[in-house]
Amino acid sequence: MDVQIWTYIIVGLSFALYISIAVWSRASSTKEFYVAGGGVSSLANGMATAADWMSAASFISMAGIISFAGYDGSVYLMGWTGGYVLLALLLAPYLRKFGKFTVPDFIGERYYSNVARTVAVICALFVSFTYVAGQMRGVGIVFSRFLEVDINTGVIIGMFIVLFYAVLGGMKGITYTQVAQYVILIFAYMVPAIFISIQLTGNPVPQLGFGSTLATEPGVYLLDKLDGLNRELGFAEYTNGSKSLIDVFAITFALMVGTAGLPHVIVRFFTVPKVRDARSSAGYALLFIAILYTTAPAVAAFARTNLIQTVSNQPYTTMPDWFKKWETTELIKFEDKNADGLIQYVADKDKNELKIDNDIMVLANPEIAKLPNWVIALVAAGGLAAALSTAAGLLLVISAAISHDLLKKQLMPKITEKQELLAARTASVFAVVVAGYFGIKPPGFVAAVVALAFGLAAASFFPAIVLGIFYKRMNKEGAVAGMVGGLLLMIYYILAFKFNAFGETTPKDWWFGISPEGFGTVAMFANFFISIVISAFTPPPPVRVQHLTESIRYPKGAKAATAHH
Repeated sequence: MDVQIWTYIIVGLSFALYISIAVWSRASSTKEFYVAGGGVSSLANGMATAADWMSAASFISMAGIISFAGYDGSVYLMGWTGGYVLLALLLAPYLRKFGKFTVPDFIGERYYSNVARTVAVICALFVSFTYVAGQMRGVGIVFSRFLEVDINTGVIIGMFIVLFYAVLGGMKGITYTQVAQYVILIFAYMVPAIFISIQLTGNPVPQLGFGSTLATEPGVYLLDKLDGLNRELGFAEYTNGSKSLIDVFAITFALMVGTAGLPHVIVRFFTVPKVRDARSSAGYALLFIAILYTTAPAVAAFARTNLIQTVSNQPYTTMPDWFKKWETTELIKFEDKNADGLIQYVADKDKNELKIDNDIMVLANPEIAKLPNWVIALVAAGGLAAALSTAAGLLLVISAAISHDLLKKQLMPKITEKQELLAARTASVFAVVVAGYFGIKPPGFVAAVVALAFGLAAASFFPAIVLGIFYKRMNKEGAVAGMVGGLLLMIYYILAFKFNAFGETTPKDWWFGISPEGFGTVAMFANFFISIVISAFTPPPPVRVQHLTESIRYPKGAKAATAHH
C-alpha cells in the first residue's frame, strides 16, 4: 500500500478514537467542562499533561530547528524541559491548593481586583492565541503533505476536528483524548527514531546512537561526520554554537519561565482530586516528556545527515518521490541557478539552490531514510496528535477566560451554569476561527511563533503568580502595573525587532544582544521590578488576602484541599 492509503487508515483510526472518546466523556457541567470534574487519576493526568505540553513545536519543529541550528537549537530543549520542572515544583501545587480553575481566576482573587483579573484574561488570550496559531500551522503542514491538499485546506480540516471534541467534551473529553494522543505521538516519534538509529549506527537506542560510530564507516562518529558534511557545504559546524552566551541564557530562561506561566498546562493540575496527586502527576508527566525530549537531538542529527547525503550535489532528476511530494507543499523549493541540473545545497545564499522549511524535517525523516510506508503514515498521525492535543488545551483556556473570568465573574454574575456552559462552547468556536486564521497566515515557523508565546507568558503571568504565592505584601496596584508594563515591553520588542514595525533592524540593534525570542527574560525582570516598587509605595493588601497567601504555602491540610467553584 502506498503512503497515502496508510495515512488515511492510521489517521482515520486515530481520529475515530478521539471523537468516540469525546462523545463518551462529554461534559455535562461547568466543573466537568473546565477541570474534568476534578477526578482524573495521577497517571492519566500525567499522560494528558505530557500530550498537552508536547505540542507541534515539540513534535514537528524542535528537532527541525536543532537539525538546522545544531548546538544553538539546544536552547529549546533546555528551556522547555527546565520550565516544566519549575512549573511542577514551584507553582502547580500552590495554585492547586488555592483551588481556582484558571490563572485569571487566581490573579483576580489573590489581587482582590477585577482590573487585575481582566489584565490576566487579556494576557491569557494573547499567549494562547499566539501559541495556538503555531499548532494550527503544524496541522496544516501535516495534512498538506500526507492528504495532498494545500496548507490552508489542511488548517481548515484541523479546525473542524479540534472544534468537535473540544466543544463537546470540554476538559473531561480533552483529558481522555489526550491520553490516547500521548500514546500515539510517543509511538510515532520513537518507532522511526529506533529504525534510523539501527540503520545509521547499529544501535537500537536513539539516545545512544546519537553518540555512536557509523555502521557504514567504522571508527567515525555520527557527530564528527555531520560536522564534516556541514563544513564542506560552508555551514557552521553542527556541534558549535553561534549565539552569544547572554542570548542563549535569555532564550532558555524565557522559555523556562514562559512554560511555568502557561495557562493551559497549569489548569491540568486542577483535574486531579488532591494536592498530592497534582505533584505525582507532574512527576509522571516529566517522565513521559523526557522520552521525547531525550530523543529529539538524535532525530535531528539523523535527519540532517540523511538529508545532506540524499540531496547535496545530486542530479535533480534523480530525486526520490518524497522530494517531489514536499515540493508541491512549497516547503521545499529548488531553483537551478547555474542550470547544471545538480542541487547546490550550500551556506552561501547567492549560490544555494535549495530552500527547506525547518518544520518538515521530522515528518520527512522516515521518507528520507526509506522506511516502510506505514511508519511514514504513523509519523503523520503523531504530528497531528501533538498539534491537536495542545490546540484543544489552549482553546479551553480561551473559552474559560471568556466565559468564566469575563462573563461569570464580571459582566454577567447572575448567569446560570447552563448559560455559562453555552458561553464557554460559543467562545471555543470563536477561538477556533481566530486560531485557524493565524494558522493560514502565520507570523513565522511553528517553534518561533511558540517561542514568542512563551516570551509573552514570561513577561506577564510569571511574576504575578510567583509574587502572589510567595510575597504576601504584594498588592493589586503592583501586580496590574507589572503585568501591563511587562506585556507592553514584550509586544514593543517583538514588533520592533521581529516584524521591523518601526523601521529596518538587524541583530546588531538588539538590546543587550538579546533576540526577540529571549527578550521575555528582560521583560519579566522589568515586571518584577515594577511590581515590587509600586507595591512598596501603595497600601498593603487586606489582612484576609495576606492570611490567604500564607495559608497556600503551608502544607498543613494540603491533602484535604480540593478545588471549589
